[in-house]
Amino acid sequence: LPGTGTCYQQVKRVLHAAVPDHLHGREKETDIIRQFLREHVCGRRPGSLYISGAPGTGKTACVSRVLLDCKDELAGSKTVVLNCMSLSSPQGVFPAVAQQLALPMAAGREGVRRLEKQLTAQGPMVLLVLDELDQLKSKGQDVLYTLFEWPRLPGSRLVLVGLANALDLTDRGLARLGARPAGSPQLLHFPPYTREQLSTILQERLGQVVGDPVLDATALQFCARKVSAVSGDARKALDVCRRAVEVVELEVRSQTLLKPLAGGES
Repeated sequence: LPGTGTCYQQVKRVLHAAVPDHLHGREKETDIIRQFLREHVCGRRPGSLYISGAPGTGKTACVSRVLLDCKDELAGSKTVVLNCMSLSSPQGVFPAVAQQLALPMAAGREGVRRLEKQLTAQGPMVLLVLDELDQLKSKGQDVLYTLFEWPRLPGSRLVLVGLANALDLTDRGLARLGARPAGSPQLLHFPPYTREQLSTILQERLGQVVGDPVLDATALQFCARKVSAVSGDARKALDVCRRAVEVVELEVRSQTLLKPLAGGES
């Protein structure tokens, strides 16, 4: 089967959870994030946005897409993106941010104080994107509270975007912020993908590969229905299809190897 290998490689490539040019079913959320950044970073108005939603609902992909699309608009500011899973402790977020901002690092409370002083001094706007924000839960929620408090300080130039799986992280952990609604973070929730949305996502991805479809429409519908019933996780749907392609690829490969032995024909 000439070219079979490359065909399967192409299909597996488009089924990877990379950031696509267009995020189907997330147009509204993408617009809200874009509008928030324009209003706060470009408009030099400190503020915070809290994005919640189960894994695989497109939170990180949407933020990444908007950051790519708005690269020129955000050029005058400093953008720091951190995945909190990479930190050894919640308190580790402060030295990590200082390092990204090329600031001298100091340990403990002194480091936090210096960073706060820097973020309320004159300078360009700082956009801080913290993914997997749930990892910063600490005793008394001091770490999260400090971070969400910073955009509200006089002279602040910080715009904070936090992404987490928990819907009520701000309700439970940051009740003190709610006491002053004017400075509370703007909330944006990503619902699980529906069966129709998952089906379209899979079809859009596979439509990028020229030639006969490797996975038929019935299989895609079945996958979309099953995944939407359990989680609505687009990464899971892509993963299931990719594994299915790997199984087909192995079967075809073994048949191709056996053919010459059986009939003597290539």
